[in-house]
Amino acid sequence: DAVAKRYSKYAVLLPTVSDVPRTDYDLIKDYFVGFLQKEPQGTILESTVSIGVNTCSDVGIYEFTMGATGDKVKGRYSFVYVWEDGEWKIQHHHSSVMPEAFLGEAPK
Repeated sequence: DAVAKRYSKYAVLLPTVSDVPRTDYDLIKDYFVGFLQKEPQGTILESTVSIGVNTCSDVGIYEFTMGATGDKVKGRYSFVYVWEDGEWKIQHHHSSVMPEAFLGEAPK
């Protein structure tokens, strides 16, 4: 519930480990109830932040280690934050597994 409340009223979550776009509070909460059971610990590896008027974006690469299994998932992410009702909320969150995980090493 606490995580889902960080999202704006008109948020879109395109999560790493789900094929279902999450476009409202109930769907976002449903995703995180399952995801948090895996006991994820995340590390941001690269981040680029842009700040505008009542908006901010953060894009980069992060890696999660699932405490429940020890599995690691490295992914790309993008967040767009908006100033809504006196606080910063996530309006857009996209996360996807790095394609190299499926295709092999990236070209240098």
